[in-house]
Amino acid sequence: MIIVRRNLRLGGEKMSWGWEIMGVNLTTLCENTSSGFGISGEWGLSIMVDTGEAVALLDTGFSDSLVRNARFKEIDLKRVTHVVLSHGHGDHTGGLRSLLQETHKKVNIIAHPEFGGSKYSRIEKEKGDRYQYIGVPFRREELENLGASFILSKEPFWLNEHMVTTGEVPMLTAFEKVDQNMYLKTKNGFVPDPLVDDQALVIKAAKGLVIILGCAHRGMVNTMLHAREITGEERIYAVLGGTHLIRAGEEQLRETVKKIKEFGVEKLGVSHCTGLMPATVLAREFKDKFFFNNAGTSIEI
Repeated sequence: MIIVRRNLRLGGEKMSWGWEIMGVNLTTLCENTSSGFGISGEWGLSIMVDTGEAVALLDTGFSDSLVRNARFKEIDLKRVTHVVLSHGHGDHTGGLRSLLQETHKKVNIIAHPEFGGSKYSRIEKEKGDRYQYIGVPFRREELENLGASFILSKEPFWLNEHMVTTGEVPMLTAFEKVDQNMYLKTKNGFVPDPLVDDQALVIKAAKGLVIILGCAHRGMVNTMLHAREITGEERIYAVLGGTHLIRAGEEQLRETVKKIKEFGVEKLGVSHCTGLMPATVLAREFKDKFFFNNAGTSIEI
């Protein structure tokens, strides 16, 4: 069993392609569950990546828990240079206001052009379906007034020489589908949301890629395949974050496990929308390679 609530070294320092990474620290500041005393859990996700020269956040959680947890862990959020939004759902963007109020400075917000769509979740009821708004809870103008500088791109965006967003994730596997309960509200009514805005953050590390997932709405394996394609690196050393296996059937879960093993993933830290039952399957299959990546978890690469 791997204990990762303090610092766990996942990889080395020397980069095989001729440059060095002095160290990457990953800290989960928002997740459904808490790692211990003083850390707040809430439905959502926010993971901080600190390379020394740049500090990025993948998502901001649902409310202000990332700020409160950062204060408890004595993390200075004023060092944040970039925020990568994995997609435009409120449980990943709801902490933007409190983050910007905490930093009091310009922060680059990297997102897909469609992240601000009118996003809804379909809730099945006996008397008919109901749709609940789950999109970004703020107007763009409000966030810009607080210091947000939006960089909107469908393509991969390099934050520095070893951190890149995936951009749009192509649907490649036959067993991964976008959640059928996700919808967009249009002038013609509600239509299925293909979640083209879904993306992940990828770090090129010495032992392979470290892939940080928000929700993986377009598929965990699809995201891993795309990360290898855009970086030219076949090795995947670690995968952390939300896998959206919470509604996965037996085939999807079985094929996902098979692919993770084929990729040779050494560290698998699941969060948020993975679901407890799928997480137990992953824990059984990957044993000491597996860990729960909950709020307060800190990892050093």
